[in-house]
Amino acid sequence: MKHGFIKVAACTPKIKVADCLHNAEVIKQAITDAAKNNVDLLALPELCLTGYTCGDLFYHGVLQRGALDALRQIAKHTGGRGLDKILVFLGLPLVVGDKIYNVAAAVQGGRVLGFVPKSYLPNYNEFYDKRQFASGKNLSATVVFDGIETPVSTKLLFECAAVGGLKVAAEICEDLWVMSPPSIEHAGAGAVVIVNLSASNELVGKAEYRRALVSGQSARLLCAYVYASAGDGEAVTDVVFGGHNIVAENGRVIAEAKPFSRLAAVGEIDVSMLSSERVKFSNYEYDGAAEYRTVFFELKQKQTELTRDYPKYPFVPSDGGELSSRAELILDMQAHALAKKTESGLKPVIGVSGGLDSTLALLVALRAAELSGRPKTDVIGVTMPCFGTSGRTYESALALLKAAGVDYASVDISHTVASHLNDIKKYHDAEARDITYENAQARERTRVLMDIANSVGGLVVGTGDLSESALGWCTYNGDHMSMYAVNSSVPKTLVKYLVAYEAARIKGEVGKILLDVLNTPISPELLPPKDGEIGQKTEDIIGPYELHDFFLYYFMRFGFSREKILRLASRAFKEDYDAQTVDKWLGVFFKRFFNSQFKRNCFPDGVKIGAVSLSPRGDWRMPSDVGGALWLL
Repeated sequence: MKHGFIKVAACTPKIKVADCLHNAEVIKQAITDAAKNNVDLLALPELCLTGYTCGDLFYHGVLQRGALDALRQIAKHTGGRGLDKILVFLGLPLVVGDKIYNVAAAVQGGRVLGFVPKSYLPNYNEFYDKRQFASGKNLSATVVFDGIETPVSTKLLFECAAVGGLKVAAEICEDLWVMSPPSIEHAGAGAVVIVNLSASNELVGKAEYRRALVSGQSARLLCAYVYASAGDGEAVTDVVFGGHNIVAENGRVIAEAKPFSRLAAVGEIDVSMLSSERVKFSNYEYDGAAEYRTVFFELKQKQTELTRDYPKYPFVPSDGGELSSRAELILDMQAHALAKKTESGLKPVIGVSGGLDSTLALLVALRAAELSGRPKTDVIGVTMPCFGTSGRTYESALALLKAAGVDYASVDISHTVASHLNDIKKYHDAEARDITYENAQARERTRVLMDIANSVGGLVVGTGDLSESALGWCTYNGDHMSMYAVNSSVPKTLVKYLVAYEAARIKGEVGKILLDVLNTPISPELLPPKDGEIGQKTEDIIGPYELHDFFLYYFMRFGFSREKILRLASRAFKEDYDAQTVDKWLGVFFKRFFNSQFKRNCFPDGVKIGAVSLSPRGDWRMPSDVGGALWLL
């Protein structure tokens, strides 16, 4: 559970209806198997000690006592060596007073921690729970089980103090399908893991609906949801049960055993991530939280082995179809935002270098012009060669501007920059190829664009992306500044895919040029070319953007520690970089991130695209002089 991971499972033992002794044996074996697989929390189906389909046998004391005897065996089994730290939820009928309740028993370390009754009893179509069972919605009682007073209530939280934020609650089958599931109150009281013991029969289309229900509830409640359903062994008089088991986390199904697969759903859930997300939102409140009783349990301290995937490119959908629809949506968002900014007649003015970012900004401006019903010539593209410009990027920029049909100009700024450097020769060696030499070019380009915009009634469109903003890879008051930054929340890895998408969509001459841009090394081109080739490659200096975007996503989106990000990145990129290389660039990321806040604090307006944004007016507020020592250790 290092870094907040715990391993959970939902499985369906093959039971026999009303044969509690047999069911106890197969459940004990399921617990043993789960423990061998290092599972920390195991969910089993509704009424699995007896079978859900016992009908009026539930009235019989023989079955009721048989279920309790079986539960004693199972509780004793969990006290055995190697099994005492797994938390198990299983279903049985329980008599309290003069009523029978359908309950989930929480078992660990040789004892029953509590019983959670089913609140909502279906009584329609093939279901008739109300015939045998009473609703436990308002039940708050105590029973003596094996000489120990044990709570019976829907308002129980099972908490592990050793794993910060780990609170588990339970609901049963129909509870999830109603208008106001108990899990809403559970989450409001602090539960980040919900288990559901279910006996949901299969119908055509029901599995898809069930999956959506489970994943949707996990998203709505910012929780993990572990769903175990009845299967083999249940009576099939009029219905059939498929053992559909699901583990979802914040809207994403991370493990699933499809109906009739006879498999368990096993996966790791990230408790620390869920807790971190909860902290951000102030609306996770519930006035009745004080009514909950907390029961503590323990987990074995260990580093949970990860089997879940962490994609290399978290900003980029892995599915081709989804990627296309996402690209179209992002480009539309950017274009609509720019169209709104220029609706008074302002002309977009863009510095086009032949690189990825400026190419994307130009493509967005063309879309914005089309949305507004304005001619392409209202878009002004300016290429500004200087000391570091290579023939390849210059020709590519010119070709793109011509093929796109925009108004364009080529402004050679080398003489102006040389004159400026000569003006400050008292402080700067004219032969030095230092940061002053580089930044003088970037600032002159911005001045040219601003002055052209003033002359034509235009708006300078910023081209810098989210990755550059995070790393401070921009010249203060140079390319750092614009009148509207359309790429400000688009990371570099996503910029590539957006340009590739447009290349495939547009085709023709423009499409060919876009493909050439994609194959051009990323560079600010502020140092002279070497043998006519680009002499300054960004990723050689600050590290691979694919790594930095991974770091940025998990640092900003979930607040992960450096150690946890290193673990996940080393796993995701194990075929590309060794752990030492990942750690090296992770150190560069944090150093540059904290040192560059002064640039972000005065960034221009820019459209928010995704969940990660560094806008100082909304998503990320941080003092410029903050120290990053805790992340630089």
